[in-house]
Amino acid sequence: MRRALPLLLLAASAAVSLSARAADVLFAQVASHTNPASAANAKGMSTGIRVYFEKVNAGGGVNGHQLKLTTLDDDLQGPKMLALTQEVIDARSAIGLLGFLNSAGLAEIAKQDLLGKSGMALIAPLQGDKHVVGARNIFPLRSGYADEIAALLKEAKAWDKDKLAVVNMNIAFGPSLAALTQDLVGDAGIQIVTHQVLDATPGKLEASVKAAVSEVSKSQPKAILVLAAGKPAFEFIRAMRAAPGGKTQLYGLSVLLHDVLAKEVGLEAVRGIVLSQAVPYPFVPSKPVITEFQADMRKYAPGEAISFSSLEGYLGAKIAAEAVRRTGSTPTRASLLQALSELGDHNLGGIHVSYTPSRRKGWGGVDLSIINASGSLQK
Repeated sequence: MRRALPLLLLAASAAVSLSARAADVLFAQVASHTNPASAANAKGMSTGIRVYFEKVNAGGGVNGHQLKLTTLDDDLQGPKMLALTQEVIDARSAIGLLGFLNSAGLAEIAKQDLLGKSGMALIAPLQGDKHVVGARNIFPLRSGYADEIAALLKEAKAWDKDKLAVVNMNIAFGPSLAALTQDLVGDAGIQIVTHQVLDATPGKLEASVKAAVSEVSKSQPKAILVLAAGKPAFEFIRAMRAAPGGKTQLYGLSVLLHDVLAKEVGLEAVRGIVLSQAVPYPFVPSKPVITEFQADMRKYAPGEAISFSSLEGYLGAKIAAEAVRRTGSTPTRASLLQALSELGDHNLGGIHVSYTPSRRKGWGGVDLSIINASGSLQK
């Protein structure tokens, strides 16, 4: 028999119970704050969401309603995300879903059309796979992986890095993004001189890293595109830097967190790596919403780090709050979904999303950043 959802929430690090007060409008997040591979992003997104909700609530809420967030921990396990999402849907206390993080779980949710069948909206998942963010009732914020890869290839070509080694992990987004890169390099004027795969299977990663480093070194590329995250990425970058040709320019995706990368691999090894960013640069107040975000972080989460993920959560919360506002005095799942579908071109403060019944488009931009000698990012 399925466990009652309130018991799951007591076990998780939830901020509120799903038996929320009638005046509360509750959103649910499924993301692991405990798994090392997801904790930094999950905590950052949760912080950003709560900061914006606290600001709104301090001003009286939305149409008299207080906005709340509860977070359920799936330990980054796909089947567990699916099960927790189904339980949230069945409980009917949460009006919408917000800030999900788990590529395997999200892929299965999209494959099963879980949100379309249930009439539940998911706002701003940390996901760039077009098959996921294009699924019914998902409203993206961040740019897609295709946008990130295109931006990195353009950057490589601009610096005459026209002979590229592609290295991807064999799980999650790795295989699909390697295929996408193959499709894009021709138009970018870039040649792939070797394509290597990192086997993330326990007991096989070390040998596959060694083989990949050997082949990359032999091919003498002008740059290396790393389509991996977590341990496969860390092990490859560490080994590559110690090998012949180890000073070759490295490019990576937004899923490679610069601070975690520096901690795992070392400052000297990560210096000069260029990373694409699927959300705007949060450290410089270049847009009105960044200024607003930084001020609210200082006020409502003093001591918490400003990060790409906390900005992502904050922007997702802004979308959620605006949709609730448009539902009127009695928000429901159906009215929230309708409000999101009819949001149109919406300005978050110099950053736009566009949602219509036939098209749902996130920010669409890509920022490029480089890891400097101190392990920090700079544009």
